Amino acid sequence: MISWLFPKIIGGKNEREVNRIRPTVSRINEIEEAFQQKPAGVLLEMTSAWQTHLARYHALDVPTKAQIETMDDAGLQTTAEALEKRFSTLRREFSALPSKVAATAESIEAAKAAFHQIEPRFAKARSIYLEKILPEAYAVVKNAARRLNGSEAEIGGRTETWRMVHFDVQLIGGIALHRGMIAEMQTGEGKTLVATLPVYLNALTGLGVHVVTVNDYLAKRDSEWMGVLFRSLGLSIGCVVNNMQPWERREAYHCDITYGTNSEFGFDYLRDNGMASTKEEQVQRGHYLAVIDEVDSILIDEARTPLIITGAATRSSHQFDTLRQSVEQLVKKQTELCNRLAAEAEKQLSAGDHAAAGLTLLKLKLGQPRNRRFLRFLEIPELRRLLDKTELAYQKSSFGKDIHKLKEELYFAIDEKAHDADLMEKGRRFLSPSDPDSFTIPDTAAQLAAIQTDTASTSEEKATARGALREQMDGQAAKIHGISQLLKAYCLYEKDVHYVVAEGKITIIDESTGREMAGRRWSDGLHQAVEAKERVSIEKESRTYATITLQNYFRLYDKLAGMTGTAETEAAEFHDIYQLDVLPIPTNTPNIRIDENDRIFKTRREKYNAVVERIAAAHATGQPVLVGTASVESSETLSRLLQRAKIPHTVLNAKFHEQEAEIVALAGQRGAVTVSTNMAGRGTDIKLGEGVAELGGLFVIGTERHPSRRVDRQLRGRCSRQGDPGLSRFFISLEDDLMRHHAAPDRMASLIEKSDGTTLKSASLGTLVETAQKQVEQRDYKTRKRVLDFDDVMNLQREIVYGYRNEVLTTEDTRKLVHEIIAESVPEGVREHLADCDPYDPDYGPLLRWAQSTFPISIAAEYLTAINAEKISAMMVKAVRDAYELRVNGLPAEVLEQEERRMVLAAIDNEWQEHLGEMDELREGVYLRAQGQKDPLVEYKNEAYGLFVTLMDTIRRDALHHLFRSAAGLGAFLAQLQNQSQNKEAR
Repeated sequence: MISWLFPKIIGGKNEREVNRIRPTVSRINEIEEAFQQKPAGVLLEMTSAWQTHLARYHALDVPTKAQIETMDDAGLQTTAEALEKRFSTLRREFSALPSKVAATAESIEAAKAAFHQIEPRFAKARSIYLEKILPEAYAVVKNAARRLNGSEAEIGGRTETWRMVHFDVQLIGGIALHRGMIAEMQTGEGKTLVATLPVYLNALTGLGVHVVTVNDYLAKRDSEWMGVLFRSLGLSIGCVVNNMQPWERREAYHCDITYGTNSEFGFDYLRDNGMASTKEEQVQRGHYLAVIDEVDSILIDEARTPLIITGAATRSSHQFDTLRQSVEQLVKKQTELCNRLAAEAEKQLSAGDHAAAGLTLLKLKLGQPRNRRFLRFLEIPELRRLLDKTELAYQKSSFGKDIHKLKEELYFAIDEKAHDADLMEKGRRFLSPSDPDSFTIPDTAAQLAAIQTDTASTSEEKATARGALREQMDGQAAKIHGISQLLKAYCLYEKDVHYVVAEGKITIIDESTGREMAGRRWSDGLHQAVEAKERVSIEKESRTYATITLQNYFRLYDKLAGMTGTAETEAAEFHDIYQLDVLPIPTNTPNIRIDENDRIFKTRREKYNAVVERIAAAHATGQPVLVGTASVESSETLSRLLQRAKIPHTVLNAKFHEQEAEIVALAGQRGAVTVSTNMAGRGTDIKLGEGVAELGGLFVIGTERHPSRRVDRQLRGRCSRQGDPGLSRFFISLEDDLMRHHAAPDRMASLIEKSDGTTLKSASLGTLVETAQKQVEQRDYKTRKRVLDFDDVMNLQREIVYGYRNEVLTTEDTRKLVHEIIAESVPEGVREHLADCDPYDPDYGPLLRWAQSTFPISIAAEYLTAINAEKISAMMVKAVRDAYELRVNGLPAEVLEQEERRMVLAAIDNEWQEHLGEMDELREGVYLRAQGQKDPLVEYKNEAYGLFVTLMDTIRRDALHHLFRSAAGLGAFLAQLQNQSQNKEAR
């Protein structure tokens, strides 16, 4: 009782947070009213003053140690004066800084060291200052927006008139964003304008603010439209879109504010840290703040697919083109078998043998769950209940052994929930009648042991036998894998639902958004299997150069915030993964949308007929209708039905962002009927045409419930912006995927039985639908979390490697870096080559041969006698260092520094790319260990650590190997140039 009453008295958590913000909103409005009496120049003056104050917290931009050591007195004086000027702004806050910087190299280096000591404290000082000036800064933005009222600007080739001034609720949203929250604001509440507040405030730091949108069109539109406001305040705006040149990207990132898409920001990060060969080639300059529009789409929906930069692999091992025909015949055999099972079930039901019929229906579900006759069986409540009862009994019996026996009567078994297909013994015999065991991976451990202990074979014969066995195993594994992926392609991935075929290419469709995901490919050979199925060109296997998940990319930012109309249902995931809290923001005017109860039908056919009937009724009155579908296939099916009913309409499948925005913007006009995938045109307001409000506003229809309640709310939110009237309703059938896979079957069958006609009426049905959605959301969250747990292991390694790589790019002393590599790599090589030595009679031959071939250095074996490994390491480190110095002695410092960077970077990049492939293979194989009662994640972490240790050792060894040879080659090349020059002079 108390727990229920307490929030009623003092308000819930979100309401309390909003109330805490309201006094700041009042203060902003007071300041802004005062600004109205002042000239516009005051806003620019305040902006400049804040920028100047915050510039004191920037990183130092001073010459390197090597440059300082070669400076003349004038150069030292100039550098010391620049440092002194900077320190004078900081000494009051940071007393540890030196009282004076003298014009000497020692004093300048000491000053630099003192600055780096206080640098970690800048973030807190910056944060305190921004919070202090927030009311004034937000008032500046609001006043600038007011002064722009009535002005015109060219946006995307069209003239637009500025008619926006921040409402109080937008100020609340802007404060929430600055404080690192997700502002949940309804459609039409002006989220784009809300973002200008925290973006302006944080752009004053000079560190760069990234505004992330869902597509290039919105990035360009918003940067141009909001850029009018930002430029009036003296800030610079950049926009990063596809197909830009590196120098253009660099310019955009060096602006105060940069707009772009999540993929452009992420790919630029990967290129900067995994591919750039010089500091100048890197385009980004840090990750201070990202404000993400449609944050749920980007951080949850888009985040399911990692960003990957790939190149052509050196070899291709796929067999999809050769296996396609036999798998296609196998699928046909399964279809024939399932058709016979359907006919057999009908006979058994006619004879009253329900036990046998239940068994046959279960086989049919396992073999072809989308069989049309099977789906018609499920329309009958008694048969649905019979199937569920039979399946439950078989799953419980003998720990599922009986259901496995049923599967063996099929060629293969399909699990729609797990999105998997298993080849059965019957299928193996069909594909390989002469050798069904060819689909079984041999016990290589036992066979390798037998080869090793074979006393009759020579060492060469044993090596040949081992190679042949591994080749046989790899071939069988590739064949099994290829067939498995082809079965998935034929039985689980549908054209125009999961992918489209255009211009000889397979393009993935995002199941949540309906958008084509250009450039993305399914992993693990699945994409190639779909290419084989559709008989398009099978692209070569690729090699991963760099990869990162969106989750881990956005966790790079010091500060993160987001906006959306639908985030509260995913609040737990936002908090757990991104440490972002969701704050629902009140609407500026009350939302008067009417959400009608769902209409639920037995079949899809009946559902679509009812949808067309309802559209026709609304269209006859002139009321505009927006229909949200879950797939391209559904939108095209509905379009055909509307054409038969002679209802004019527009179909939008989310293929062209600019066109979709224009079409969706017109969806509120009188008589408009727009059929769209659920997410198409997101980010675009739908304004009602003249007289539409009197007709009830925009009518939004959903043709099925999405597995996520959030997407349903997105669709409903397309109408009733800013107090407009509106209506929404969902039409559902029991054949929809959500209902078939996740609704409680017993309760559903009972409710169907009690209903009359085609429409099912019960308050409990709505509860069942929501319960099913919650189950799917929890399952999907666990899946995403599990994927992230694995990627976190990779991310830790990525941070270390990228950090090391950037150190190579930016270090002031490459020679020191080379000496560190020698100090780390040589002792490791010594330990490795002495590990198996007899301590009483050590064999130093392998160690000496390794040293001679790698560096090379020459050490006599007698010098190593009677000293321990530690002393040997120290002696060899000195010898290697002296040998390197001897090789580079006399080479131009600038050329040598460039070559040293290049050699170390080459070692990092080559080995990192190989490591990424090894990690992919480890991640794919480690899941099998669950069958041995081992946690795959624990196994992955353990083995990944070993691989990473090997990686770092290999990077250092390769770097040394290349450094010695490069130095020798460079010396010879420069000597040749010098000789040529001398010969020319002599002639």
